[in-house]
Amino acid sequence: MREEGASRAREARAASDAAPCSAQRWHVPIIPPKPALAPPTQIYLHLRSYTVPNEQRYIIRLLFIVPIYAFDSWLSLLLLGGHQHYVYFDSVRDCYEAFVIYSFLSLCFQYLGGESAIMAEIRGKPIRSSCLYGTCCLQGMTYSIGFLRFCKQATLQFCIVKPIMALVTIVLQAFGKYHDGDFNIHSSYLYITLIYNVSVSLALYALFLFYFATRELLQPFEPVLKFFTIKAIIFLSFWQGMLLAILEKCGVIPEVQVIDGSKVGAGTVAAGYQNFIICIEMLFASIALRYAFTCQVYAEKKENSPAPEAPMHSISSGLKETMSPQDIVQDAVHNFSPAYQHYTQQATHEAPSPSPHPSVAGGSSGVRKSRNVEKRMLIPLEEL
Repeated sequence: MREEGASRAREARAASDAAPCSAQRWHVPIIPPKPALAPPTQIYLHLRSYTVPNEQRYIIRLLFIVPIYAFDSWLSLLLLGGHQHYVYFDSVRDCYEAFVIYSFLSLCFQYLGGESAIMAEIRGKPIRSSCLYGTCCLQGMTYSIGFLRFCKQATLQFCIVKPIMALVTIVLQAFGKYHDGDFNIHSSYLYITLIYNVSVSLALYALFLFYFATRELLQPFEPVLKFFTIKAIIFLSFWQGMLLAILEKCGVIPEVQVIDGSKVGAGTVAAGYQNFIICIEMLFASIALRYAFTCQVYAEKKENSPAPEAPMHSISSGLKETMSPQDIVQDAVHNFSPAYQHYTQQATHEAPSPSPHPSVAGGSSGVRKSRNVEKRMLIPLEEL
């Protein structure tokens, strides 16, 4: 009897293996990437030790790239199907990409003491010709305020172009005029991709130029890991998307048919691969960002400060200040307006002063502190 039961079990297993694959339903759970939990911890630690706002503001923005990229890509995978709903989420992710490039350049400016301090160090020095950094066409020129203006303008234009292109993409998608991976000359995807390609390349080129000019000044801040991590995230997310679109156009990535009989276009499948790869890449990005933008220096400053531990309302106000785009608007006015072309900008922070009025919440100290106030001064170039 035991041998007969074993024989029947083998027959049943063989029949199951012989069943057609089309009749089988595979349920693969999609789990949000756990690396997205690491950067929020770093963000919280920076907000708890918010001792250098003009630097940590940009660091927190950079750290947000992992949870935003990971969650957006995961959500796009969940909504992957015949309808290209993922386009709306990818547009939000791409807009934050422009925010990251600007924030990284602004962080480097703050590391070096601001625009006027950088100008005092590099002004008048000759630009060394290098094919690696793309300065071979600048041979014989010297560093001037125009150089810093170009670096800022090149990153700011991406902060303007990218949201506009994202809005155009969303509108075209809503009217069925946008198809991912369609390089036809009558397709909107081709022209949006070309504009985006030029804009992001110009922004990344500006980062290269700035690093080439100030790499010795940035040496105490260990810029290599920071620069490599940010560049890798932006570079890979863009060019791997372009590669997948080209592979789809060449027929390497075909359309697929899902269980319910509907078909998913090759462009949508390529976008699915892109979002899946980004989820994996965020694992390595979270590890790199943890070491690139450590909170240790700021935590030590907080320990040496007599100020009490930051309450939750201070953390929330710091987060609100960090994500405010007000500095982008101010920088755009300062760098594009002809009235400011002969001035450098210097930002200063006033330390919070205690208020004589007692706290409404009845804290132990009975003193309420005002938030940091940022002031920007314009310094004529003649005074540098």
